[in-house]
Amino acid sequence: MTIDLLLKNASLPDGRKGMDIACKDGKIAAIEPAIDAEAGTILDAAGQLVSPPFVDPHFHMDATLSLGNPRLNVSGTLLEGIALWGELKPRQTVDEIITRALRYCDLAVSMGIGAIRSHVDICDDALTGVTALLEVQKQVAPYLDLQLVAFPQDGVFRDPTAQSNLIRALDMGVDVVGGIPHFERTMAEGAASVTYLCELAAERGLQVDMHCDESDDPLSRHVETLAFETTRLGLQGRVAGSHLTSMHSMDNYYVSKLMALMAETELQVIPNPLINIMLQGRHDSYPKRRGQTRVPELKAAGLNIGFGSDCVMDPWYSLGTADMLDVASMGLHVAQMGSRADMAWCFDAVTENSAAIMGLEGYGLHKGCRADMVLLQADDPIEAIRLRATRLAVIRAGHLVAQTPPRVAWLDLPGRPREMNPAKITF
Repeated sequence: MTIDLLLKNASLPDGRKGMDIACKDGKIAAIEPAIDAEAGTILDAAGQLVSPPFVDPHFHMDATLSLGNPRLNVSGTLLEGIALWGELKPRQTVDEIITRALRYCDLAVSMGIGAIRSHVDICDDALTGVTALLEVQKQVAPYLDLQLVAFPQDGVFRDPTAQSNLIRALDMGVDVVGGIPHFERTMAEGAASVTYLCELAAERGLQVDMHCDESDDPLSRHVETLAFETTRLGLQGRVAGSHLTSMHSMDNYYVSKLMALMAETELQVIPNPLINIMLQGRHDSYPKRRGQTRVPELKAAGLNIGFGSDCVMDPWYSLGTADMLDVASMGLHVAQMGSRADMAWCFDAVTENSAAIMGLEGYGLHKGCRADMVLLQADDPIEAIRLRATRLAVIRAGHLVAQTPPRVAWLDLPGRPREMNPAKITF
């Protein structure tokens, strides 16, 4: 057969080696050893890892790359970040947001990201961010899946026009219903916001992704309400709770009950390791809480968990490189997931698991899936995380869209013995 692209001698995340991947008409036509076919493009993976694209299930693209505008977050706290965003929001234009977002999308694709779920603030009567990111969504569609969440940053009840703005944003084509119950005025109002937002999503047949219990408060209980409403409204598999950092402070007995409820309702979980470890525990002296939700325990309870990056160079976080392997590494370290199986699972948390959260169709490395993949300078997923592996090639719909030259390990330099090359250590 004649195909568009043939990737030779690849290692796959499931451990298979020496595999060829044939791509035709935007899909994977075959994955098997020694495919003999004419191809428009042939790439030799040379035994290195080929993965499905990285997926970022939690991001804020309307704020990205805005660092320093109008000022820096001096305290580095969540609340100063929200206040700073409130200063920036009325100043920025649609064109400014589009320019920054497109720059970020180009960076993300070069880093092997194939899909992003971005929250977009609707607490702005002009809906500047919504207008901008809907345009970005159209422009990047050929090379990046961009899903948008209508996010009432200032509280859907706390902000006087948030409810009407939310409806307008959904009518304009935003994909997912968002919320922030812990930022409402009272615990009761926060719980009521969860009910309202889930009912709205059920009425419109949409997914829900809620910033939930993003605090150190052990008495914050909004994820419990979110799980309850998921079952009451028949939203199982369509609801995600983002952050859930209060769980790191909750009573262990209560958490044991809560996790069973969450698993029963098929709630999906999105920790954001880089930002959670930076923003939480700010009121602690020592011992100081780590900030990330209970990832190993939620995993053991059977919940689907995907790591998000949340922010890159914005009012909340001044760092970031669109590197989901960096996100996976931080999640691994904070959760103390040191076994080989757990480390490999952290790679899944930025690929397969997050794709399931977003409901991506045709995702994966199987015959008939979309021919989207990344060639990494690593032998396996654990080595990819350890090395923050170079993205040697990024493929979208069977076509090469980005390449990066191989990185030379420091022990590969002249005079250094190759047998000590850290890129080749095996276990």
